[in-house]
Amino acid sequence: MLITQEQVTGVILAGGQGSRLGGIDKGLLAWQGRPLIEHLMTALQPQVQTVIINANRNQAHYERYGWLVISDQHADYQGPLAGLAAALLAVQTPYILTIPCDSFYVAPNFATRMLQALNQADAELAVAHDGINLQPVYALVPVQLLPSLEAFLARGERKLRAWYAEQRMVTVDCSDIAIMFQNINTPSHYQALQAGRL
Repeated sequence: MLITQEQVTGVILAGGQGSRLGGIDKGLLAWQGRPLIEHLMTALQPQVQTVIINANRNQAHYERYGWLVISDQHADYQGPLAGLAAALLAVQTPYILTIPCDSFYVAPNFATRMLQALNQADAELAVAHDGINLQPVYALVPVQLLPSLEAFLARGERKLRAWYAEQRMVTVDCSDIAIMFQNINTPSHYQALQAGRL
């Protein structure tokens, strides 16, 4: 059965500590007069059924946008897998499409190409690839894998790639939209974004 965008919730992962940016909440960094999260929501919303935000602080700020805001079930900022697990637990659709909060661009056909890849492959989940590296935070994941993910986290594991390796995964060629994967991780990245150098 074909998976359609009506079966997908977009998940913006904003649950990190922003440690390389001095503890700043990266989703709230300003770019072109608006927080990054607003640019991402505007781009993602037309591509999916609905959007939720995974945040472990500043929840009241994120709630102003009118979307469901969820926090990790696991304490101590255990990384994007914890946000993924929280999202899989919370959504009403059978799939989630994840992106990080520290990007500034989502291609308008991103969800479409992820769905096409998963529909055409004998796979459980799809993960973006920029032509050089896997981009594990950009993924299309079914809710039915939640028990597997919870068991993985219960073993003390935290690596997205390691969990993906246990599933049937298809990689999706996104080399032509690799600008999507320019994340704002450091002050120099943020300065480059503001200067239009990314």
